[in-house]
Amino acid sequence: MSTTSASPSPLSPINALSPLDGRYASKLGNLRPLMSEQGYMHRRVQVEVAWFIALSDAGFAQFKPLSPGARTYLLGLVKNFSETDALAIKDIEKTTNHDVKAVEYWIKSKFDARPELMAVGEFVHFACTSEDINNTSHALQLKGSRELVLLPALDKVISKMREMAHAFAAQPMLSRTHGQTASPTTVGKEIANVVVRLVNARAKIAAVPLLAKMNGAVGNYNAHLSAWPEHDWEAFSRKVIETPEPLGLGLTFQPYSIQIEPHDYMAELFDAIARTNTILIDWSRDVWGYVSVGYFKQRLKAGEIGSSTMPHKVNPIDFENAEGNLGLANALLKHLSEKLPISRWQRDLTDSTVLRNMGVALGYAVLAYNSLNVGLGKLELNAEALDDDLNGAWEVLAEPIQTVMRRYGVQGAYEKLKEVTRGKTVQAADLHALISSLEIPDAEKTRLLAMTPGSYVGMAAELAKRV
Repeated sequence: MSTTSASPSPLSPINALSPLDGRYASKLGNLRPLMSEQGYMHRRVQVEVAWFIALSDAGFAQFKPLSPGARTYLLGLVKNFSETDALAIKDIEKTTNHDVKAVEYWIKSKFDARPELMAVGEFVHFACTSEDINNTSHALQLKGSRELVLLPALDKVISKMREMAHAFAAQPMLSRTHGQTASPTTVGKEIANVVVRLVNARAKIAAVPLLAKMNGAVGNYNAHLSAWPEHDWEAFSRKVIETPEPLGLGLTFQPYSIQIEPHDYMAELFDAIARTNTILIDWSRDVWGYVSVGYFKQRLKAGEIGSSTMPHKVNPIDFENAEGNLGLANALLKHLSEKLPISRWQRDLTDSTVLRNMGVALGYAVLAYNSLNVGLGKLELNAEALDDDLNGAWEVLAEPIQTVMRRYGVQGAYEKLKEVTRGKTVQAADLHALISSLEIPDAEKTRLLAMTPGSYVGMAAELAKRV
């Protein structure tokens, strides 16, 4: 391998280390502003500004309420935060070697030529520890990512699958248990089973409260009370955290913490996403199998190539990509959920570097959801293949025949069907001969003789339409 001493090329999708910022960069543009370093800085500025404005309204003689113009200006720093602003903060960090302090200094630098703000500049980051800013910023990042990117991407998959469940509700399909032919179902019912699981899993993701604390260096409001002992700092902190954006943060108040918010809610959220991803891995593999046996065809796209040497191939690449990326997401999500709730004493910094990978974990998940949505949109039902499979599996009617036999007290019902079907290639005539010999009412014989593998689907169609 050759090496060069030339300076490295500017970062671009073609030389990015992570495929999320390389090959797949164009697919994750909506997540990047929320979970990137810039997104993290943006949320830090938001928290500092919300805390600063709230302090001005707390009734302190030394910090009078800000004028409407000053409030608008401060909120504008948040609303209009740009890549240029993020880079300016990074420049300050080169000197401070402390990322939160760099944010504080950047905000104060924006007070120049504004006497009202310059006079109260020391109230920026007042009584806060860095983690007060960081934990709230992480919660805001997760809030935006969950509401604006993750759940909408998942909802598209669920919506598409629900449409398919209804459209294919009545299409008979041979089931397989242990890989062997089993009682028929319908395509729509198989999809409906997954939809129900996903809807429940999605609700778990959406229901996790996003917690935040702003209670100082060790969680006891020590610095706050040293300045204003008579002030109800816990109520003040709760108000800042729970007041809706933009004047507050719109999060859930965490009353007890060490220096860091304990991250239990993060573990709960990441576990909920991982469980959802596991369901989708299961589904991706099943669809892969259905494509393999011909139950589904895939719509062709002009110019696409399935194999460099086998021109006939149309590979289920979207489901393969989804399965792979869901696995990557879960590997990270599980590490996050297992590591983050653990902190040595009041805190250590192992959580800080791990938390910077939240966007990577979510990125792989969102990438997989998008792949699934594309793949599902390409599927075309192959009713002929489904019917052929059913017509070659008359042995599955052993179940209804023996069940009717049991109803009418025919002795050895299971054993009689076992003798006719087990390990054999069963033909309709074999079953019909048995049915005709049974001592059951003629109407029941007629009903059983009319039954086919494709008609023996129970409530499958009704259940699929109901989902």
